[in-house]
Amino acid sequence: MTAKVFIDGEVGTTGLQIRARLEPREDITLISLPEEQRKSRLARLSAFAEADVAILCLPDAAVHEIKPDLDAQPCRVIDASTAHRVDPDWAYGFAEMSPEARERIASAKYVSNPGCYPTGAIGLIRPLVAAGLLPADAALTINAISGYTGGGKSLIAEFEDGTASGSFVYATGQAHKHLPEMQVHSGLEKRPIFVPSVGQFAQGMIVQVPWHGAPGFAAEALEALAAHYDGSPFVSVVEREALGDRIDPRRLNDTNRMELTVDGDPETGATVLIAVLDNLGKGASGAAVQNLNIMLGLDETLGL
Repeated sequence: MTAKVFIDGEVGTTGLQIRARLEPREDITLISLPEEQRKSRLARLSAFAEADVAILCLPDAAVHEIKPDLDAQPCRVIDASTAHRVDPDWAYGFAEMSPEARERIASAKYVSNPGCYPTGAIGLIRPLVAAGLLPADAALTINAISGYTGGGKSLIAEFEDGTASGSFVYATGQAHKHLPEMQVHSGLEKRPIFVPSVGQFAQGMIVQVPWHGAPGFAAEALEALAAHYDGSPFVSVVEREALGDRIDPRRLNDTNRMELTVDGDPETGATVLIAVLDNLGKGASGAAVQNLNIMLGLDETLGL
């Protein structure tokens, strides 16, 4: 038996990457619409009706528009947009976040794929809040740099045609669409301050969370993260030296992996929590395929 999967929005950046991961698999049958029918509501509804799982790679507004129709369909859904990431009726698709998260993904009809920046931030913060090393009311800052593919087709075009003048910081007004899920799924009582930036490279990401803890905090944090992710096939906790003197945000490109580490001054407690991942891999399409595998009761590493 093969599972039928419909990627609604398969020609976008994330959709193309998901399709590339699924096409070689003999256990997956992809449902694809001709170009002239990709925006046809009736054609899409027919594809949803045929599919076991639909993966939505659409803008938030388009997801909200189609959601009432999906409620009447038997197919299960993975939403790669921001539309439902803090909706309690949707499972949040970060399986490594907790044992309960993986169990909920496995049985859910609706799964919301995490954002790329939040995957790194939540991956660092939540285990430390759960372990009591970071207070839930901590006033945290999150600094990150992503490859320009995270901005979608328009930003990709700017960099590839030379319109973009170089790297830049953006969204400093603290209204970035990823902030709600960072707070909710990290277990924080206060919304963190988030400063994202875009680099002059296509793929890759580094997320950093500075924290001034007690002396010895960095060693305790590394130990707690290692315990939380022990046995995880995709999330590795490594010593800072393993990433080299200059951490390359592209080191995990084209994988579904994420590496976490901790650095800082053991005497003062000044610490930096660091996550490295591919914004299009573990931060988007890789996570969607991992969630698909879990929903279908398969080995979650298949195709990854």
